[in-house]
Amino acid sequence: MSKIKYLSILFVSILFAVACNKNENEPKDPVVIDETPFTLEYGALPAPNLPADNPLTEQGVHLGKMLFYETMLSKDGSQACASCHRQPDGFSDSTRFSIGVEMLPGGRQAMPIFNMAWHSNEFFWDGRAALLRDQSLMPIQDPLEMNETLENVIAKLSDSQLYKDQFTRAFGSEEITSLKMSLAMEQFMLTIVSHDSKYDQYIAGETELTESEERGRILFETEYNPFFPNDSGADCAHCHGGANFENDRYMNNGLDTDASMTDIGRESVTNDPNDKGKFKVPTLRNVAVTAPYMHDGRFQTLEQVIDHYNEGIQQSATADPTVLNTKDTGLFLSDQDKEDLINFLKTLTDNTFLTEPSYTTPF
Repeated sequence: MSKIKYLSILFVSILFAVACNKNENEPKDPVVIDETPFTLEYGALPAPNLPADNPLTEQGVHLGKMLFYETMLSKDGSQACASCHRQPDGFSDSTRFSIGVEMLPGGRQAMPIFNMAWHSNEFFWDGRAALLRDQSLMPIQDPLEMNETLENVIAKLSDSQLYKDQFTRAFGSEEITSLKMSLAMEQFMLTIVSHDSKYDQYIAGETELTESEERGRILFETEYNPFFPNDSGADCAHCHGGANFENDRYMNNGLDTDASMTDIGRESVTNDPNDKGKFKVPTLRNVAVTAPYMHDGRFQTLEQVIDHYNEGIQQSATADPTVLNTKDTGLFLSDQDKEDLINFLKTLTDNTFLTEPSYTTPF
């Protein structure tokens, strides 16, 4: 190698080393709060009633998503909220009872987490959480689920500069508290919205239903009529009506007799015997991908659900009169009716929501 060439390479190397050292010594931009509002997309759904004391921000939502997918929230670091609320399953669990970190099954089927901004009657099957922020912390502490303490979670997160920086961006301070955690997770869950199913496109005039789907839609919306069986419908809209296909109520839908009832549902929260066996009425959006069904996951298929309402209603003291009215005669549904009804229910599947990148893991 010539002396000139050697000196040239040496000179370039020195310049590179000086430049690198200069960059390393330059102060980094400080991490500061960023209150940029988050724009919530909800299509043709009615405007949601969002919490005034927890406005959605881009950084708060991102922090909530980080926590939703964070396994440090569990005792052994093996599970996150997303472990039992998986996006391809409509943010629900495809198993009847989720298995916690101690390998113990939960007591009820994991409810889907979407369109939570349109729920106005508390959370969980029995409504024991008044606000979504309250709901977010309970699985962490449940011995059948993540089985961890909030103190331990805070300590683990506080050892992470990544989290301290993100709490600063979201809340203006790197101090991590359970309240901030709950507010961030509430923000993220409020942004999980399903509004672009085939049914939504049909309502918007963008597509047409098949003949079977249309017959199913009519059956879904038509009331039960014991006097004119040929004109009687499946009477689904009484409980699963409106834009979100639910009614913000707790109901006993005739699953068990008083003698066979093992889960008292809403009564465990209110201590009111009139609430025995009543559970939160879930949305039917994405119902085709959120099996199994009912609070205890007893039904694996939509066919079994329809058969229950068509011929399996059980008498109990708190069973809703709407379902008890059909106990003696059933809903008069033929095999073709059932097929059409299921085909309509499948139009409530929102494939855009099931694959939306903004809901996936940030890690």
